[in-house]
Amino acid sequence: MAAGHDEAKGNGFVGWLPVVLSAGIFAFFLRFLPQIAAGETLRTAFAWAPSLGVELSFLVDGLSLTFALLISGIGTFVLLYSNSYLAGHPQYGRFALYLFSFMLSMLGLVLSDNLIGLFVFWELTTLTSYLLIGFDNESPKSRRSALQALLLTGAGGLAMLAGLILLGAVGGSFEISQLVPQAEAIKGDALYLPILILILAGTFTKSAQVPFHFWLPNAMAAPTPVSAFLHSATMVKAGVYLMARLHPVLSGTDVWFWTLTIFGAVTAVFTSFLSLRQDDLKQALAYSTLMALGTLTMLLAPSSGYAITAFATFLVVHSLYKAALFLIVGCVDHGTGTRDADLLGGLARAMPFTAFAAALAGLSMAGLPPFIGYIGKELIYANTITAGDAATFVTFMALAANALMFAVAGVVALRPFWGKKGETPLKPHEASWAMLAGPIVLALLGLAFGLMPLWAEVNFTTPTVAAILGDASKAKHLHLWAGVNTELMLSLATFAIGFILLLAYTPVRRLLERADAATPSFDNGWDNILNGLYKAAKWQTRILQSGNLQRYLFTIFATFVIAVGGTMILKGAVNLGVAIDEANSPRHWPELVLIIVAALVTATSRSRMLAVAALGVQGIGVALIFISFGAPDVAITQLLVETLVVVLVAVAMLSLPFLDERGKNDHRPKDMVLAVLMGVVVSFVLIGVLQGHLDLRLTEYFEKTAAPEAFGRNIVNVILVDFRAIDTFGEIAVIVVAALSAYALLRTTDNSRDRDEEEEELQ
Repeated sequence: MAAGHDEAKGNGFVGWLPVVLSAGIFAFFLRFLPQIAAGETLRTAFAWAPSLGVELSFLVDGLSLTFALLISGIGTFVLLYSNSYLAGHPQYGRFALYLFSFMLSMLGLVLSDNLIGLFVFWELTTLTSYLLIGFDNESPKSRRSALQALLLTGAGGLAMLAGLILLGAVGGSFEISQLVPQAEAIKGDALYLPILILILAGTFTKSAQVPFHFWLPNAMAAPTPVSAFLHSATMVKAGVYLMARLHPVLSGTDVWFWTLTIFGAVTAVFTSFLSLRQDDLKQALAYSTLMALGTLTMLLAPSSGYAITAFATFLVVHSLYKAALFLIVGCVDHGTGTRDADLLGGLARAMPFTAFAAALAGLSMAGLPPFIGYIGKELIYANTITAGDAATFVTFMALAANALMFAVAGVVALRPFWGKKGETPLKPHEASWAMLAGPIVLALLGLAFGLMPLWAEVNFTTPTVAAILGDASKAKHLHLWAGVNTELMLSLATFAIGFILLLAYTPVRRLLERADAATPSFDNGWDNILNGLYKAAKWQTRILQSGNLQRYLFTIFATFVIAVGGTMILKGAVNLGVAIDEANSPRHWPELVLIIVAALVTATSRSRMLAVAALGVQGIGVALIFISFGAPDVAITQLLVETLVVVLVAVAMLSLPFLDERGKNDHRPKDMVLAVLMGVVVSFVLIGVLQGHLDLRLTEYFEKTAAPEAFGRNIVNVILVDFRAIDTFGEIAVIVVAALSAYALLRTTDNSRDRDEEEEELQ
């Protein structure tokens, strides 16, 4: 809870407005429930960038509607909770704006049918979550955590953008609904593997799959309402949502199946162990979120009805209990002044409503009947035992993760409220109704869906399965009792192992702490990477930004030679055949000789004036070439420009320092080599241009319209001052800025020279 604010003042209109708006959004989406449950799909589109094939299109089907209801519904309770949790906070308006913007970004992400639009909303969630995680900007920990989340998920997002563009190019459309019929062609394309790798890079970083999992627990530096929102239904599930949305397009291959199975299973089990070792309740919940994300990823690997039904069910299960438990932990922190599991105990008498909500949410998290969590767990096991070659592996991993979650649920939801009373910094007291409303309602929904599985099946799971698999008949039924079967045996084994872990919680946690301390830290590895980047940045800055103008020019031209010349060599664009034949024409030899001699004089002269004059001669040689090709107007322009440049440069040189009379700076072999390479590359570029097809449509247009419309016969001048007058104005502005910069440099040089002369006189 934020400190230093007056809770009695409240937040007034600023606090209640976002609550009302988000409740209205939830009601808006709720009215689509009957249509989507009946099998309809709604779509609307607006033109955005038609020339690029980009639309602002939105799709409402079972998958997107389930997410939209979770986002807006949980968002309403989170905003209501925040209004009391941060009552009187001087920056609450800013906080509410960030949170509401984040909710809108998530809604745009899950509803978008266009890949580019989806990416824009994806990045908006990255930016708004950065602002939320770093809300306490005076805390170094908050700033570090926010930056870590931004860099990691942002880098993954850029990789994903490349994958989405490739996917749109291969599929022939950026509309997801239009890509689904092209699924087989996309999976058969040579770019399928790069597309899959790039997109999974974005989804895995966003949904914190191992080895990118470490940023999510660090995001707990955000206020508790933010944690509840990020972990329950929004940002961290964005990656899972995208995998589900693209499941019809990209799934069905071995690489898809094994990648999602292995990464999901390892994430689920590894982070469950990390969750059990935490003594901070908020951290324990954060790691348990990773377990859920790993499980959801694992469930998306196959395309069976059991797997996708389990995915849809567990998605709702986790959102309900995780949002409730995060808000409950906030209530405990608010009422006792601590979240330390070792200090808490016996809070049920002082906080009965909080204990009631915690018990319901915890039982659903543990997967006990008659909660919806039990049904979700049964479906997970039903999927694992039918997973073919991977059945043994995924069943074992699911059993381990579920048993660990059973123990974590007991630590988070039961131990603080029952047993021996703990010693807390504050006298325990119940939170306000606004803070309790969300946890109680969400926890009761977990029980209600368990007692009425048919309602959840008709409205959520079956429409979601239909959206992913394209066939509602593949959805499985939700029921509390399916008889004595393998799933039931696995559930009983889960309860037994989880209960043993809960009884041996203290020694098990100590053992896990020692094991964690003995293994490399991913978080420290991230710091080492950043430190390496800082050192590399300092090294290259020291070399490139040295303050030496010669080095700047050398860097610029060397980059040009490597980038352009290297590309031409790699692409095989160097072909001298046609151009050499043209150059052999004898009538161009005089101009060629003139230009070559002038260039040699420029390069070897020790007189600046002679070098500038030689440059002007080269320009005259170019003008003669224009004349020989029948372009006198271009030649005149060339002559005028050359004359002006020679005069201006000659005037500027009067202010430059004198050359070293001893000539020690005249011999710079590396500059000579670079100059030769620069000339070769530019020559090859020009030759390549000449060998290409010349589109004369613009030439013909200007020839026909220069005189009748612009009243000028010099086509070059007409183009500069009439047809592209604004461009010319911009170019002149650039030249003026460059001239002013050069003037500033020359003045600096004058002052330096004056100081040197004064020092010599004093000596």
